[in-house]
Order: sequence, then structure tokens, then C-alpha cells
Amino acid sequence: MNHITAILPESRILLGLEASSKKRLFEEAGQLFEATCGIERALVFDTLLAREKLGSTGLGHGIAIPHGRVKGLEEAAGMFIRLAEPLDFDAPDGKPVSMVFVLLAPGEAAEASLQILASLAGAFAERSFREQLAATPDVAAARALFVSAG
Repeated sequence: MNHITAILPESRILLGLEASSKKRLFEEAGQLFEATCGIERALVFDTLLAREKLGSTGLGHGIAIPHGRVKGLEEAAGMFIRLAEPLDFDAPDGKPVSMVFVLLAPGEAAEASLQILASLAGAFAERSFREQLAATPDVAAARALFVSAG
């Protein structure tokens, strides 16, 4: 899972985020990506919203992985968010989402982004990983879980 931890610094892990909707969640993600990566917040918002309109990025089990490709981005960037209150994400199991991993990838890096998405889906498929991540007390512990998952 080293390629995931390489794109997920502690500065892009949020625990207990208040977001009343997917749009508000995407706005918050845009602000944080702008602050930590210099990616324009409106571009992040538009990218994530456009992808979500193609179909839900909710996986089930309270997990969503909204993602998109951003032209001009030099390397993939990730963000993990644990929501204060679950949001409806139109997940296949009908359950609301409480944990979100946002992935932005360079426009031309299709293969690399698919590998990261597959690794994320594999980690989140593990019940123990989800349970530990839901209960983790702080940002450092959350990042350590992503490190140890691979």
C-alpha cells in the first residue's frame, strides 16, 4: 500500500468533518486540495461532481471513493475523510457513507489511478480495516492504518 501512503500525508486526513451533502463534501475537499497541493478548489469540485454524475462512487459498507483525473496534475493526490454524520451516496448496499477517500490523478495516468483504486477497494473490503479506521482516535493513527494495510 506504499503508493497510497505516498499520496496521503497527514495534512490530507480529516476526522469528524461536518458535511451536509455530497456537494458540500466536494467543496471541503476542494478547499483542502487547494491549500495543500495548489489545485484550484473549483477544478476539484467540478471534477468530483462530474464523475459522481456518471454513477455513484459509493462502494458499500459505508465507504466511497470519489475520484477524477485532473489535467496538469503532476502526481496522484489522495485525501481521507471520516464524516461526523454519514451521507447518502447512492451506494449499492443502500447504506450511507461515513468514510471517504478522494483520489485525484494526472489526466494521462489511467493505469496508475486504476492501480490505486484497486488497492483502496481491496483495503476497504477488509472488515477489520474499516472498523479500525472508523474507531481510530487521531490523524496519525489513521495514516498508520493505511501504511500497515499494505
